[in-house]
Amino acid sequence: MTKRAMGMCCLLAAVVLASPASLVSVHPGGEVEAEVFGGGTLGGGWLEEINGVTVVHVSGSHYAMGYQHGHLLQEQVQQNIRAYLAYSPVSYQELLGIWETMKAHMPEAYIRELQGLADGAELTLQEVAAAYMVVVVGDMGCFGFSAWGPATLDGRLYHVRSFDLPMSIQDPVSGRYVHENSVLIVRHPQDGWASLCPSVAGSMHGGGGINERGIAIGQQVCWSTDQTFHGIPGPFRVQQVLDYASTADEAIRFLVTNRTLGWNFVVSDAREPGGYVVEVSANHSYVGSYDSPGESQPPFWSIDHVVRRTNFFVDSTLAATQREHFDPSGLKSFLRLVARTDIFFAVWRSYRAMSEEIERQWGALDLNATMALMRQGYAGDTDWLLRMIIRLAEGTSFNRAWNLWVACPETGDLAVSFAERDKIAFETPVHFFNLYSLLEQDPP
Repeated sequence: MTKRAMGMCCLLAAVVLASPASLVSVHPGGEVEAEVFGGGTLGGGWLEEINGVTVVHVSGSHYAMGYQHGHLLQEQVQQNIRAYLAYSPVSYQELLGIWETMKAHMPEAYIRELQGLADGAELTLQEVAAAYMVVVVGDMGCFGFSAWGPATLDGRLYHVRSFDLPMSIQDPVSGRYVHENSVLIVRHPQDGWASLCPSVAGSMHGGGGINERGIAIGQQVCWSTDQTFHGIPGPFRVQQVLDYASTADEAIRFLVTNRTLGWNFVVSDAREPGGYVVEVSANHSYVGSYDSPGESQPPFWSIDHVVRRTNFFVDSTLAATQREHFDPSGLKSFLRLVARTDIFFAVWRSYRAMSEEIERQWGALDLNATMALMRQGYAGDTDWLLRMIIRLAEGTSFNRAWNLWVACPETGDLAVSFAERDKIAFETPVHFFNLYSLLEQDPP
């Protein structure tokens, strides 16, 4: 069963039924030790807590950034790696097999970073790599949009992302859930651009973030039968965007190259300003903005100076690799949901509710208004049927936000809320940060 089919089955079952390995110590030495510890506190890596939010600063080579992350958050990283491996829908050996296939296509810098993460957290590379493959083959929700120009209060571009995964991914040893180990990552690679990413311990990013060149990105799973493991995993293509893209064109090039499974992305470039959607499977890709004809194929519709995506393809060619019926709306689609043959009515309802809320507040969107819109609309408060579906889908990733953030990549401002043990991110306090202010801070 494919990753996307497994995700479909999880949500269908929830909606309808409601009506690993030991840790091994590995330490760097010799030249590697000098690479990690030379010049500054742990080579430029350090931790701080701001209003209850754990902020991890990493910098330098890719190995050094991985080591800093793993060492500074060692206990949390170990908990999260164990939790992912326990949650995996496939065996540990299958995960390693997927890793070995994809590793051949991976940039060497990111393999080094995973090795650094493993060394710093006193894990093996195999354990860390297998846990990363769980994200590749597992179920994930998410929603994102970009708005700019006349759609916003001040004309600036605002980028939004909700990072959705099941709230039940739990470390079998400590009992701690992955989403309890939330972090904000301030990342400054020696050969790339600095970035800011809401995430969890052990992950380079939480499916998106913003960089110092005004680029923002968010990633969503899109189930597809057109898939391969012979390419760069989607999460690492997102990291390439954050580390190396200074324009939307550069970002899009990373996303449509070395494609593997079904994903879609929202990409923002504050310098244009402009937002784009990118849909990919192994053999197909689509890139569009709000005025592209592909955005207005009924029942989908465009919104002026806004692009948005959740967990289905809008392009008809890509949609054909995902679902039998292009139109996910209406009574027939609802009945297919009830009959457990098609989940896409649920996904459509979320897309429609959020789109209508964006239209209601079009022209008044800014950091605070957009965060309020997401907290209300995405939680189902504006659509009674969506709210019911969310409740029936308890235990899946459907609208279960680990973090929710709104950014203005031009200024570096970020508003973010993180899930707590028993509360999704829509129910927790909002915190405010600025990428450039965080970059100016010196280690303690």
